[in-house]
Amino acid sequence: MSQLRVRPTTPDADGRTLSVTPESAGWGHVGFALHQLKPGQSVHGLETTRELCLVLVAGSARITAGDTDLGITGGRESPFVDAAPGAAYIPAGTPYSVTAEGPVELAICSAPGRPGGDARLIAPARMGREVRGQGTNTRHVRNILPEGERADSLLVVEVVTPGGHWSSYPPHKHDTARGDDETLLEETYYHRLHPPQGFAFQRVYTDDRSLDETIAVEDGDVVMVPRGYHPVGAAHGYDLYYLNVMAGPERRWRFHNDPAHEWIIKP
Repeated sequence: MSQLRVRPTTPDADGRTLSVTPESAGWGHVGFALHQLKPGQSVHGLETTRELCLVLVAGSARITAGDTDLGITGGRESPFVDAAPGAAYIPAGTPYSVTAEGPVELAICSAPGRPGGDARLIAPARMGREVRGQGTNTRHVRNILPEGERADSLLVVEVVTPGGHWSSYPPHKHDTARGDDETLLEETYYHRLHPPQGFAFQRVYTDDRSLDETIAVEDGDVVMVPRGYHPVGAAHGYDLYYLNVMAGPERRWRFHNDPAHEWIIKP
């Protein structure tokens, strides 16, 4: 059984179906939780030493931060709709609540942060959309909380990979601090599939193969990437969505391609 795959469970009283903490993952930065909310259901929280990015993977909700009503955000029916998600940044030390306007799929992404910042909705126009790769390496990227947006540790991005395509490919890693060549970032992948009975594959491996797992990913799974290369392949006929959460000692995404496979993208 994979030590890196986390399967969804029956929703608890708060609608939570997934939870990854630094303690459960055995690392120091990234946290991830997924809540499936019914109309009118609310989630409340307060993290004194961790910042949050709330992502409405699907649905719309009203978000409050402290005494401030940030308003209603979101609205897309599923992560496979070509539209930005609703999202909000909540600094450490700020209580928050999320109240579902209808069925909601809420991701709570967290990492170490400093109190005192301002909570804000992240406007769809600020979530840059780009197409990466070519041929069967094409995927569609939306930068929810990239380096250019204010935060202490978190980097959050979502990707849709068409069926039969590869993603996070050529295989790359970001597990060693090497100046401008590579940064050390832990990462989680929250996977969804369309249609939902599909599957994908994710391999996580290091150069010396001390870590080498190939995971059959199903709808709703999380894969933890503590180190190593981590490519993903979507089976023919099944589009793959994933939400990435990254954090580490330095808030920069600098990666190193596996030299054995870098020829794929060279002219």
